[in-house]
Amino acid sequence: MNLRKLFAEHLSSWIMEMGPEGDVVLSSRVRLARNLKGYKFPSIASQEELAKVLSAVEKFITKSERELKLLRLGGLDALSRQELVEKYLISPEHAKDSPSKGVALDAKGEISVMVNEEDHLRLQVIKPGLAIEDAYKIANKVDDEFESALDYAFSSQFGYLTACPTNVGTGMRASVMLHLPGIVSLGQIERVATACSKLGLVVRGLYGEGTASKGNIFQISNQLSLGFSEQEILSHLHSVSQQIIEEERKSRQRLYEENKIEFEDQIYRAYGVLMYARRMDSSEALELLSRLKLGIDLGVVKDLEPVILKELVVAIRPAILQKIVGLTLEPGERDQKRAEIIRERLSQSN
Repeated sequence: MNLRKLFAEHLSSWIMEMGPEGDVVLSSRVRLARNLKGYKFPSIASQEELAKVLSAVEKFITKSERELKLLRLGGLDALSRQELVEKYLISPEHAKDSPSKGVALDAKGEISVMVNEEDHLRLQVIKPGLAIEDAYKIANKVDDEFESALDYAFSSQFGYLTACPTNVGTGMRASVMLHLPGIVSLGQIERVATACSKLGLVVRGLYGEGTASKGNIFQISNQLSLGFSEQEILSHLHSVSQQIIEEERKSRQRLYEENKIEFEDQIYRAYGVLMYARRMDSSEALELLSRLKLGIDLGVVKDLEPVILKELVVAIRPAILQKIVGLTLEPGERDQKRAEIIRERLSQSN
């Protein structure tokens, strides 16, 4: 199995690349919520109105010089829609079957524009590592292109009008995805979440709002956009992220130095199970991969690429896993294939 080729075909570019502060920060994302003037919000709009919004977006994309491809979600099977969720290109809510929903994507999987989710447009850009400013620059440019052809709902008093009041203003939600095994192991994640809340930020799980953390992976994002400029939101999130990064690095070092033998034993046990297990469910895999990544980052495990965590965290999910192997699999069969792909990826890294 040529995993490098398969991963290149099925995984977005940010998943396969390390970015700034990549030992802790997996990715940065900027999302802009926009609505079209004269149309009701998706939650109360008729299918006819939503179809007109989708057609207007499709017309713009057809004429645009930017190479985006519009997928009508109503024409995709459930597995393909779930694959888009697992690649962070659409939300779980958006994956529900509807003839009026769509998503516009670039070839790299860096840009995605959900059509008729909570808002008419949810434009997002994802970059590897701590690169919030870079993500915003691209998102802002794409947003300008859409706004040049589509009439946005905008108020001189309130800014961009959105379905959720917390998004009114800039309509921007900026977030970073962090790997925090050190902070979690020291029992400090609740304290960090509380501190973030007091600073106007929210800590969420692997898929964002309403989801739990797995593999010690968390998303941190701004709670409000009204009353703040884009630059204020970005600078604040970047500053807090840097503080969390430093605390995570200190926590990792403390865990290692307090009991090196026990620490290394846990890392190598995880490595051994990942290398030789014949069956593995998603939860176990994420936990073991988190430990292995920690060992790689601290130099305990050598000659393994740190990007392995990001690649495998995404590649072993049910829908993407089945797309990679080109087979429809039952849960038990997926556990076997998951273990096989992990073994193969680790062997190729060596």
